[in-house]
Amino acid sequence: MGKKTIQSRAAPRPSPWRRNYVKQWRKYRGLTQEQLAERAGMTVGNISQLEQGKQGYSDKGLHAIAEALQCTPGQLLMVDPTEDSAIWAIWETAEPSDRQKILEIAKTITGKSSLN
Repeated sequence: MGKKTIQSRAAPRPSPWRRNYVKQWRKYRGLTQEQLAERAGMTVGNISQLEQGKQGYSDKGLHAIAEALQCTPGQLLMVDPTEDSAIWAIWETAEPSDRQKILEIAKTITGKSSLN
């Protein structure tokens, strides 16, 4: 009689890296991975691994990517620019003169207005 081998089916481990929106920002800016890598001074492999959550990022790397994508490091971590229903889409397309109006309206709605 032969021995039966039991194969374990371990659940895939979640990535230890914090979620980011590098891929969304790259596509939003109309860049390829190659173009972003060149602008950020990184390799295409780094960009690909970062977008897939298989590689983490350093503070320096995050700042380089943010500069290349014309956004802030915080936006890379918290804002999906491709989400049409998000406030970001409205803000990004607003004229600079309209942004103050948007801020005042938002402050009034949230009760943070200077009038309250």
